[in-house]
Amino acid sequence: MRTPSSRRLALITGASLALLAGCGSSSDSSSDGSTSQGSKSSSTIPVVASTNVYGDIAQQVGGAKVDVTSIMSNPDQDPHSYEANTQNQLTLSKAKVVIENGAGYDDFVDRMLKSSNSSAEVINAVKVSGKSAPKGGELNEHVWYDFPTVAKIADQIAAALGKADSADAATFTKNAEAFKAKLAPLETKEADIKKKHGGEAIGITEPVPLYMTAASGLVNKTPAEYSEAIEEGDDVSPKTLQETLALYSGKQVKALVYNAQTSGPQTQKVEDAAKAAGIAVVPVTETLPTGKDYLGWMTANVDALASALDK
Repeated sequence: MRTPSSRRLALITGASLALLAGCGSSSDSSSDGSTSQGSKSSSTIPVVASTNVYGDIAQQVGGAKVDVTSIMSNPDQDPHSYEANTQNQLTLSKAKVVIENGAGYDDFVDRMLKSSNSSAEVINAVKVSGKSAPKGGELNEHVWYDFPTVAKIADQIAAALGKADSADAATFTKNAEAFKAKLAPLETKEADIKKKHGGEAIGITEPVPLYMTAASGLVNKTPAEYSEAIEEGDDVSPKTLQETLALYSGKQVKALVYNAQTSGPQTQKVEDAAKAAGIAVVPVTETLPTGKDYLGWMTANVDALASALDK
């Protein structure tokens, strides 16, 4: 997990806050890639999500009753390097419901909420998940790849929206149930992979897909030193890099599941090694690809993993 300093989060100065106090409008989109989902009206609930992953889930649960703004929505940008700005501060200050990932992934959200004295209902996905760091290791904060957690988040969103709009509380609960019904087949797909390929080895570049691969019964063979260095934006030692590349040249893994949003020379070498050895490569991302909703995106991810292992 990267620290706030490594993400180079922009600090909101007192002067910036004073400027914001005089601002009176929020935008459907901004130069930082933030997007607003749903139609705006005086009767909708303003919801802000740190990424479009949670933004889409909120839209599915809230329907026409919510105005959702997703702060990080650019599929070509590494979320870890996102720099928060004053427009984000303004948008958050107006929210009634905020959905953040937590565990240091998007801690600018808490900073900004605190500085604006927000009274928004805040949903922290990692806290909702109940997950903790393994002994001697770090917490994998990418909990949106864990489908049971996503089901809990949908319920939490429905409850928060119900507090903001009690008249439509039953509708939000119904929408969350419908979303979870569509989510359930993804767990079935993971179980099918586990039945066919449980115990087989895979490689990764970052921990992004590990909840999905673990639920599918797959074993990650990538040296922890490699994936941790890539996630932190650090250089991988020559020894660790060679150990990682040997997984592919020696055909010790069935597939490489790599984070396509974070690439560089050391991840490219791993991808090239996998392709040279004829090992299937499965790209994943941290935010929604253009034109995809959460369910369609995750269905494609699980199907791609199954297809790669079946080769």
